[in-house]
Amino acid sequence: MSTKSSATSAETSNEELEQILAMAHTAVRPWGSLRPGARADVLDKVAAALDAAAEQLIPLAAEETHLAPGRLAGELKRSTFQLRLFGQTLRDGGYLDARIDHADPHWPMGAPRPDLRRSYRPIGPVLVFAASNFPFAFSVAGGDTASALAAGNPVVLKAHPGHHQLSERTAEIMLAALQEAGAPEGVFALISGVEAGKEALKDPRIKASSFTGSIPGGRALMDIAVSRPEPIPFYGELGSNNPVFITPAAAAARGNAIVEEFISSFTLGAGQFCTKPGTIFVPTGSGIVEQLRAAVLPDAVKLLHDRIQSGFVGRLQELSSHERMEVLVQGPDPLGDPPSPTLLYTTAEHVLAAPRELEAECFGPAAVVIEYDDLAQLVPLAKTFEGQLTATIHGEDSDPVAGLVEVLAEKAGRVLWNQWPTGVSVTYAQQHGGPYPATTSPHTTSVGTAAIERFLRPVAYQGFPQHLLPEELQDANPLRAPRMVNGQR
Repeated sequence: MSTKSSATSAETSNEELEQILAMAHTAVRPWGSLRPGARADVLDKVAAALDAAAEQLIPLAAEETHLAPGRLAGELKRSTFQLRLFGQTLRDGGYLDARIDHADPHWPMGAPRPDLRRSYRPIGPVLVFAASNFPFAFSVAGGDTASALAAGNPVVLKAHPGHHQLSERTAEIMLAALQEAGAPEGVFALISGVEAGKEALKDPRIKASSFTGSIPGGRALMDIAVSRPEPIPFYGELGSNNPVFITPAAAAARGNAIVEEFISSFTLGAGQFCTKPGTIFVPTGSGIVEQLRAAVLPDAVKLLHDRIQSGFVGRLQELSSHERMEVLVQGPDPLGDPPSPTLLYTTAEHVLAAPRELEAECFGPAAVVIEYDDLAQLVPLAKTFEGQLTATIHGEDSDPVAGLVEVLAEKAGRVLWNQWPTGVSVTYAQQHGGPYPATTSPHTTSVGTAAIERFLRPVAYQGFPQHLLPEELQDANPLRAPRMVNGQR
């Protein structure tokens, strides 16, 4: 298996890109036709190789990203856990959603029902754009790569320039593990450079793409994906403000804890989490605003790279200078490098008057505190938000917030009760997605085992003999995958 794709930090040339795409195209059938358990074994071996290389990878990641080694160790563990969890998903077989309708001459619709059998198959080569803020979990060996490989697709990974040396080394380890496990050549490759990423996205051999990053960058790529002669699915995670709503009863019951937890959450990772709570609504007279004004915020932490630094400073300056906004509390050098954390303040009335200006994401160590007068204001305030990854309520069981919950479920992919959104568990029921601009595909998730569905395509087989059907659709069902037969599980 060639490791040419991860050999240098230079931009991938047109000739190199053509070779990579050709190899990925060639790998579609041999990789996708492997039995799910065999693909699971390969993913397990990749995970083991990455775990074994932790002492190499973590210092390299720390040097390039300024993230603490402890945080990076946990993130690497999460990445290898994801690979193994998708292996379990493959062995279970339920992801195929196999459905069998036997022929029925008495089908009630007025005509006989033919023998129909439906399951999922791989969609084809997937182009993954790595993220900067999670150099393991959303990068080369991250969730998008894991789910696309698990689904049976070759992956072309566009490296993020913010941690390119780490990307190259991670890719080298993965390629060696894939080769040792017997995976077909071309099943994984790394490319570099903006133009290479765009050209790959336009190529007809790429059948789906995923992205985690800014709204402008993601929207530009999505427009390319959907304007191709053959449009393809583009799964972009773009931006989120993740509002938090504190009820008067919750403020009275545990206001001190809410203040401490909020500060920890919005400054976690220097505010560079896509689930950072960017706005918090607090009741007037609760004392929370006063506690936040008197709070000592954490020390400044260097941001991931220069583009995030400049973007944060520019957005914070816009917010701070807005006529409806004031500084509540900030560290000694809020616009410095590294920037001190900042809390801004405004009122519910001002937000209702200018929601788009005051609710736009500020990626970094800053958040907006919004004071409201009456619980009834929270529903109209919630309605002003665009699509979100998360929305949170801190309340008491007796609070009349059913209407607020309903609105937030329309606005966000994950709604939390008395918890904080920074922390996305990799589970079977997780939903990391939401309406635009949080993501470009609100019906999908980029975290959890359901992420595999993004890179699968349903096919129905009508009237076929048993030996020509996929294994999971044969009556004998050699895979023993969970199936729906004649409408019954």
